[in-house]
Amino acid sequence: MKKLGQFFLLALSALTLSACAAPAAKMEPTPSPAPTAEYKKITAADAKERMDSGDEIVILDVRTKEEFDAGHIAGAILVPNETILDQQPDLLPDLDAEILVYCRSGNRSAQAAKKLLAIGYTNVVDFGGMIDWPYEVVTD
Repeated sequence: MKKLGQFFLLALSALTLSACAAPAAKMEPTPSPAPTAEYKKITAADAKERMDSGDEIVILDVRTKEEFDAGHIAGAILVPNETILDQQPDLLPDLDAEILVYCRSGNRSAQAAKKLLAIGYTNVVDFGGMIDWPYEVVTD
């Protein structure tokens, strides 16, 4: 009986030691979620400074076609706020482009900027409305 007890003790020790010697499972790092861009608002003066910098910038007018035709910032493209849904607008192919957004009073530009950020754009800045734009406008 004594030998049987020693055998079980030896077998149990061997199992315990072999379990400790087994290689640990490799833990893969959990990828961090991509940082989401935040809503930013700047002044008309700051926007004008960015436009005059010579950097490649998209100036986005989110008013209606009629409002755009009545007068807009030179070089602006028109994508009405109502047409920005949950997919990337065709006129804005680069998700990382610097986009300066404006409307008439600042309400639609804020809405549009937030929608673009939710779609995946990374560098969208709202500069309010034409009512606060003291600089030149053009008509086509």
